[in-house]
Amino acid sequence: MKKTPFTVNLRDIVRHPGEMREHDYEIPSPEKLGEGLVSVPKGEPLYQRVRFESVHEGILVTGELETRATGVCGRCLKDIVQPVEVEFQELFAYPNEEASEYEVHDDHVDLEPLIRDAVVLSLPFQPVCRPDCPGLDLETGEPLAEQPDEDSHEPVDPRWAALASFTPDISSRDVDAADTEER
Repeated sequence: MKKTPFTVNLRDIVRHPGEMREHDYEIPSPEKLGEGLVSVPKGEPLYQRVRFESVHEGILVTGELETRATGVCGRCLKDIVQPVEVEFQELFAYPNEEASEYEVHDDHVDLEPLIRDAVVLSLPFQPVCRPDCPGLDLETGEPLAEQPDEDSHEPVDPRWAALASFTPDISSRDVDAADTEER
């Protein structure tokens, strides 16, 4: 098994059901985590609180991870930094005839695939700088949040522009009365 900063030696609790260890780790991200609009950059600290519990089937790993993701807002393309908080739990099985994605190898467990999967799956698909982000102006491409309200207006389809000069002076009450007269 290749040794990495995510590889943990558990020799003292392997095959001793009921034994437990807790550790806090701060490990830099070994690679960029995520490929969408936001990702955790390579080298960003990953703060982990992990509990290792020996059970009959293997080592149960339970933990929490905190880090930061950077990227752009999916609406206005503004640079953003978002906190990432992930909880994870996985059983690292003792080697047997059944293949398992997570196994105990030579009294060690490798947390890197588990952490990578947990972080990547927790990243938002469409991140926003704030929940009510209005996005970009369709005509100018400028962020709508930075434009004054009086200048904002709905774009007019040029095919209907000639009708803009016609403004009916009929109230809804007049329309209802005209409908009643026709019947």
